[in-house]
Amino acid sequence: MHWIILPVVLPALLAPLIAFVMRHDITLARVASVMGTSLLLAIALGLTILATDGTTHVYRLGDWPAPFGIVLVLDRLSALMVLLTATLALIVLIHAVATGWDARGRHFHALFHFQLMGICGAFLTGDIFNLFVFFEVLLIASYGLMIHAGGKERMRAGLQYVVMNLAGSTLFLFALGTLYASTGTLNIADLALRLPEIPIEEAALVRVAVILLLIVFAVKAALFPVQFWLPATYANAPAPVAALFAIMTKVGAYAILRIHTTVFGPGSPGTEDLAGTWLFPAAIVTIALGAFGVLGARRLMPLIAFSVVGSMGTLLVAVSMFSSTATTAALYYMIHSTFAAACLFLVADLVVERRSSDTLQAEPPTLQNGLFAALFFAAAIAMAGMPPLSGFLGKLLVLDALREPGLIGWAWSAILIGSFLTIVGFARAGSTLFWKSTAIVGPAPDADEDATAVAALPRPATATQVAPVMLTLAALVGLAAFAGPVSSYLGDTSAQLLDRQGYVDAVLNPVEER
Repeated sequence: MHWIILPVVLPALLAPLIAFVMRHDITLARVASVMGTSLLLAIALGLTILATDGTTHVYRLGDWPAPFGIVLVLDRLSALMVLLTATLALIVLIHAVATGWDARGRHFHALFHFQLMGICGAFLTGDIFNLFVFFEVLLIASYGLMIHAGGKERMRAGLQYVVMNLAGSTLFLFALGTLYASTGTLNIADLALRLPEIPIEEAALVRVAVILLLIVFAVKAALFPVQFWLPATYANAPAPVAALFAIMTKVGAYAILRIHTTVFGPGSPGTEDLAGTWLFPAAIVTIALGAFGVLGARRLMPLIAFSVVGSMGTLLVAVSMFSSTATTAALYYMIHSTFAAACLFLVADLVVERRSSDTLQAEPPTLQNGLFAALFFAAAIAMAGMPPLSGFLGKLLVLDALREPGLIGWAWSAILIGSFLTIVGFARAGSTLFWKSTAIVGPAPDADEDATAVAALPRPATATQVAPVMLTLAALVGLAAFAGPVSSYLGDTSAQLLDRQGYVDAVLNPVEER
C-alpha cells in the first residue's frame, strides 16, 4: 500500500518538473501547481480516513524492516497534520496566483512544492535522522520563498532566518550523534525500547541529547528564548509565504509531541520530566512577549507576527503537560491558530497592497474599506480568542486542561492577560486602519490624468483574491460549529499518541503490514 509515501513523492516529483520544464511559462506552472496541490489534498483526505480506525500504518521503503530500513508511519496525528498542511497550501496557493505574488520572483511554485515535501515528510517519518533531513528540505525551500521578490529588508530578514536555522541544524546534528552514541539507533520506536534499558546512572549523554533536541524544536516553534527570528521573518516575507509559514512553527510543536511522548516518555532514564519542566515557563514567557509585541507594534505585519508568537506560547503551554486532556486541547488550538494566522496574513496582504505601506497610521480609505474592515475584524477576534469563533473554544480547552495547583495561576494569568493585550493591540490597529481613515479625504483625481496614472491606482479586490480569506474564515467557523466531533477525534488522536507500546509494536513488528 503505497499511499503513505505519496505526500512526499508527489511534491518531490512535481517541483523539479515545474522548475526545469515550466519555468518560462507561468500559466502552465500555475496549472500544474494548483492541480498538484489539489491532488495532495485529496490524498491527505484519503489518508485521514484510512487512519480513522486507530491502526498505525507503516510503510517500509525497500521492504527493509525497522530499525534497519527507513519507515514512514501514519497514525491519526500524522494524518491530521498532513491534511492541515495540504488544506492550508491550497488556500495559500490560490491567493498567490490570484494576487500575482507567484510571478514577482523566480521558481515560486517549485520552491513551494519542495517545502510541502519537507513538511509532509517531517510529519510522516518514523526516524529522527530523517526528521532532520526533512527539516533541511523544508528550510532550504523556505529560504528561497522568504526572499521571493527581493528587497533590502527582506534580504536582511532572510539572512537572520538562515543563520538562526543553520545554528539549529548544527545542534540537531550534535543531538543525533549523542543519541546514536548512547543507543545505537535513531528509529523512534527502537529508541522507545532501548532507552528504558539504560541504567539511570549511565544516561547522562541521553539527557544531553534530550536538552539539545528540545532547543532545536524550540527554535522551530519560536519558543523563548529563541523566538526572536520569527517577527522579522514573518513581517518581511511575502504575505502568501508568511501564511504558509503558519504551519512551519507547528512542525516544531509536532516534533516535541512525537519525540518527547514516544521516545522520552515514562520509563526513560531521567528524561521523563525534562521537557515539561523547561517547556512550561518558556511558554509562559513566550505568551507575554507575543502580547507585548502586539501591543507595541507600529506596523501591521509585525503585529500579526507577534500574535503568532503569542499563539505558539499558548499552544506549548498545553503541550508541556503531556497528558491526554492537554494534548487534545493543544491539537484543537493548533488547527485553529494555523488558520487564524494564515487568515490574518492574507487579509493584511489585501490591505497593504492598497495602501502606501503597512505602517499603522491613518490614510485615505481604500477601495472596499468596509469589506476589508469586516475581514480583519473576523480574523482578529479569531486570533485573540474571542467568541464566537474557534479561538475562544480553543483557549477554553487549554484553560480547562491547566487546572493543577501550582500551574493554574501562572497559566491562566498568562493566557487571559495575553489575550486581553492582544485584543487591545488589534483593536488599536483596526481602528487606525479602517475607522480613522474614513475621516481623511484624499486628493481629488485630476481630470487630465493620463492612462499610466490611472492604471497605477489601486484596484478593487476580485472575488478570486478574497476567496482564500473566506475559506480560512469558513474553516474557523466550521471548527467552532463542529467542535464536539472534532474534539472527540482529537481525543482519540491523543490516546493513540500516548499509547507508546502500540506505536512500537506496529513499527517493529516484522510481519507484513495488515
